[in-house]
Amino acid sequence: MTGKPVILEVAGLQVKYGNVEVLHGIDLRVHEGEIVAILGANGAGKSTTLLSISGLVRASGGAIRSGDTDLHRLQGHEIVKRGIAQVPEGRRIFGTLTVQENLNLGAFVCRDGAQVKLAMGQVYELFPRLAERRDQLGGTLSGGEQQMLAIGRALMSSPKILLLDEPSLGLAPLLVKAIFTTLQEINRAGVTILLVEQNARAALRLAHRGYVMELGKIVLEGTAQDLASNSEVQSAYLGGTSS
Repeated sequence: MTGKPVILEVAGLQVKYGNVEVLHGIDLRVHEGEIVAILGANGAGKSTTLLSISGLVRASGGAIRSGDTDLHRLQGHEIVKRGIAQVPEGRRIFGTLTVQENLNLGAFVCRDGAQVKLAMGQVYELFPRLAERRDQLGGTLSGGEQQMLAIGRALMSSPKILLLDEPSLGLAPLLVKAIFTTLQEINRAGVTILLVEQNARAALRLAHRGYVMELGKIVLEGTAQDLASNSEVQSAYLGGTSS
């Protein structure tokens, strides 16, 4: 997998909230076609890293690049146009809009009606439950259905890279398994995935590689298999020995 080109590179990324620096020189790479997980406790800086990549939080130092493009110089909507879409923590769907209207909002950068229709068809094929509920208000969906909708909305821009922030949050184990199986399908269809996830065991089963963050720094990196068998990772994030 790592023989493929680097599609996303974060180099020396620093972020401040006011005068407080919360990311202290983050370095990470994602190769085309990979699933990469970022693990860590609450407050480690995982979500801030994703928000910086998608342009929703400005970097105070370092660089974020995709190919020849300096993403850290762009606004959020320009980053979406360059093929990077985020599924936010907490889903953030529009409760007073229908499923179909929520999905249409995800295609805001696309001016080609045929392309939007094609993307919509692909989302409904991936999530038949959403097709059944296309005229239902987003706020009346279950938590799992809202997570499907949040992922579907991000896919409407036909991204090359999908950023996911805590997709398993608040979901029952069976739903988590279903969502992660769908992420594998999305990845097999050619979408590179960068995943922030507190459910480290599920994330490492899904991912090819991973990074571990603590207090705004990356303290470990490696293949998913290496991280899952690492004693520090096991004791901190996997509840003891691996199963």
